[in-house]
Amino acid sequence: MDLIARVSQHFEDSARTQQETVELLAAPLAAAIETMTHSLLNDGKILACGNGGSAADAQHFAAELVGRFEVERQELAAIALTTDSSILTAVGNDYSFRHIFSRQVRALGRPGDVLLAISTSGNSGNVVEAIRAAHEQDMKVIAFTGRDGGEIGHLLQEEDIHLCVPVPRTARIQEVHLLMIHCLCDGIDSLLIGVEE
Repeated sequence: MDLIARVSQHFEDSARTQQETVELLAAPLAAAIETMTHSLLNDGKILACGNGGSAADAQHFAAELVGRFEVERQELAAIALTTDSSILTAVGNDYSFRHIFSRQVRALGRPGDVLLAISTSGNSGNVVEAIRAAHEQDMKVIAFTGRDGGEIGHLLQEEDIHLCVPVPRTARIQEVHLLMIHCLCDGIDSLLIGVEE
């Protein structure tokens, strides 16, 4: 097995996927940046959720907003719904794993807030329920999915934003999701404090 060739192929496949999806995703990403910034400027917050690697992405996004991305600025209101082990285990035990995010959305979400819902398959049951709860709370949803968008693609409403990476491989989807998170963070900073670079 030629490991150097295998590694090189991953780099090439990742770069190709990013190049092939930029035209598809640039406009909805810009709209997502505007939606999130509008919420933050109006005392709203962004709740983020996902499972596994997508949970890590939700936490990464919240950390960049509460801390900073690349430049100093005020703290921004973002919460990863994936981090409170007592809530996750209590709700998972008392209700079901399907409701670990939706109960938090109902508890914490308010009209004008935004839910960042991340699911590579588009079919994660607990993310689907979080989206339903966000709609009940009059929140907008920005959904990161992959493949054909799954159930989430059909659940979104007109004012929501769907960012689907239409490729079959999970690793490639997650790599583009991470790039999109960095685009969101950079765009929010740009609109809030005029970052030019």
